[in-house]
Amino acid sequence: MDILKFITAGSVDDGKSTLIGRLLYDSEAILADQLEALHASNRKNDDGTIDLAILTDGLKAEREQGITIDVAYKYFETDKRKFIIADAPGHIQYTRNMVTGASNAALAIILIDARKGVIEQTTRHSFLVSLLQIPQVVVAINKMDMVDYSEDVFKKIVSDYKKLAAKVNLNNVTYIPVSALKGDNIVYPSSKMTWYLGDSLLQHLENVELIIDDSSAHARLPVQWVVRPQTDELHDYRGYAGRVSSGSFKVNDKVTVLPSGFSSTISNIELYNKNLDEALAGTSVTVHLADEIDISRGDIIVNSAGQPQLSNVIEADLCWMDTRPLDTGMTYLVQHNTKTIRCKIQEIIYKVNINTLEKEHDEEFKLNDIGRIVIKTADPLAFDPYQVNKANGGAIIIDSRTNVTVGALMLCQSVE
Repeated sequence: MDILKFITAGSVDDGKSTLIGRLLYDSEAILADQLEALHASNRKNDDGTIDLAILTDGLKAEREQGITIDVAYKYFETDKRKFIIADAPGHIQYTRNMVTGASNAALAIILIDARKGVIEQTTRHSFLVSLLQIPQVVVAINKMDMVDYSEDVFKKIVSDYKKLAAKVNLNNVTYIPVSALKGDNIVYPSSKMTWYLGDSLLQHLENVELIIDDSSAHARLPVQWVVRPQTDELHDYRGYAGRVSSGSFKVNDKVTVLPSGFSSTISNIELYNKNLDEALAGTSVTVHLADEIDISRGDIIVNSAGQPQLSNVIEADLCWMDTRPLDTGMTYLVQHNTKTIRCKIQEIIYKVNINTLEKEHDEEFKLNDIGRIVIKTADPLAFDPYQVNKANGGAIIIDSRTNVTVGALMLCQSVE
């Protein structure tokens, strides 16, 4: 079975944790000891039912405050698919946590309180989902039980959100009216909203199409290790091990090694001592080339027909994750795939007010700020624009003094 990784996002008290708890509870994806602890808990809803948010509010501070602070990951499966859920915090001060949780998601569930409709935080979450190029979006309009399951309320929120989706460039949006508290349209279709003819949330998650880029033009293999046993049995063995980050490679493909620019042909692809005809994205393999080329860890093997950009001055979107502000005079490290090199932030182009989406000019970049910068690296990076190829367009900034990750980068384009 394939795996769907998805993230939930919404304002405080929109019911994210309850929705995930309901999804796990009604799909019978809770272990026996978890179920026993759930029933033994003294946390109840106003109507006396079990508070299912307990299943995801893992931190003591979350349980005490009734909010989500860190990203909580949950795993479950049905007969059709396996799932990894990232329950992300909705508050603005935890923006960096949401960016981290959403970076590998294939789908985002954005919760909207049916009583409140589209609000400022909805704009922020939608902008982040768009920025991170999450391909599928579900707008779950929650707490329908508190508006008498009104179709008119649902339609009004859908209309308002479509305007926002167009503004932040979100496509593939599905709208589902739900009540996480009562279980309506979470796992089973609701008998109280007969006017809604679509799938329940779980049905949609089971059937949504996963977009997989298997294009040979986007074939990228960051080299993690050069395999040279130098034994009598394997005297001439030379392989390049790594995980195919995107696209696909086939035997006899013409490839280029970057940043050197030397070309060769794939002579063999190995996986667990077996020879493959093709290596797909996500597969860790050892590739052999027809020619002996000087290749090191941090280099990247790409299909010659679809090469990435190669530059050491790059425009990029940045989410700052450190309590200490960005220092344009400091030398940082940038890690892009398996390559780690020195870099400096050459220019802050603008910051985005993620509540209003306005671009603001500011010389400071502080915790949870998001905006556009120009980064200059010590050596060229072979990258794709994040909007075209997330796997080869993402990078992180590291504080060279502490080795702490201080920023997430979405690389955009080279600067001439």
